[in-house]
Amino acid sequence: MDWISRLERKYGRYAIPNLMTYIIILYGAGFVLNMINPYFYSEYLSLNAAALMHGQIWRIFTFIIDPPSNSLIWIIFALSLYYFIGRQLEMTWGAFRFNLYFFSGMLFHVIAAVLVYLLTGLSFEMGTHYLNMSLFFVYAALFPDMQFYLYMIIPVKVKWLALLDGVYFLWAVVQAFLPAYGGNPVYGVTFKANALAAVVSILNFLIFFLGSRNMRPYAPKQMKRKHEFKKNVREASRRNVTYAGGAKHRCAVCGRTELDDPNLEFRYCSKCNGNYEYCQDHLFTHTHVK
Repeated sequence: MDWISRLERKYGRYAIPNLMTYIIILYGAGFVLNMINPYFYSEYLSLNAAALMHGQIWRIFTFIIDPPSNSLIWIIFALSLYYFIGRQLEMTWGAFRFNLYFFSGMLFHVIAAVLVYLLTGLSFEMGTHYLNMSLFFVYAALFPDMQFYLYMIIPVKVKWLALLDGVYFLWAVVQAFLPAYGGNPVYGVTFKANALAAVVSILNFLIFFLGSRNMRPYAPKQMKRKHEFKKNVREASRRNVTYAGGAKHRCAVCGRTELDDPNLEFRYCSKCNGNYEYCQDHLFTHTHVK
């Protein structure tokens, strides 16, 4: 059993279901707050390590309300996208694993900000931008062949968008080592803060995936097979096929139905290409249809 599964068995009951719903509400509240007072978040709520070390402990939690955009149009798009991704991840992983991924990302941001402050005296204000974008990495790793429609027209597979996302992360790190724009030290600090946020977000992604020894159920091929299997079952249910004599189930190998033997059990095969149903005697012995 991998370490995540052990944690889930011990602490799974404390997971927050529908976590992304609450996160979206917090982002919405942060957006409204920025409209009312653009400086309040930075002054009192942001992840400022210097203020944190001087007793403003609430910043460990309140920095999460940093909205992904200050534009009304883009905030609607961003919140819709993050809600969709978050819900998909929770349905795939379960509430505990999704909680663990999101909150560990928050924790890494806090630890990184505090360590940099203690070692250099610099206080970086890191928001949630790269933490949110790391959710897209996870989604792309689980569903690489899913398609998004750019501008509602152009179909693009998620894996290609994830590559662009990776380039964006890499550029954020490279910028930290370039001369500050116009010689302004403020830009230099901002670039370093962005680079740090990008690094810890990727670190969270790598630890979560590579640190677990039993991620096979969440591998792209397994997820695709599971998705296709559920789709086949739904399609078969919608068609509500009725065989001779009024039977609802029929084995694709021997042709027996529940009318032949009421004790027979029938299952769809997730490895066959199509809606093929088998009795209990042939479910594991048939030749898969490709």
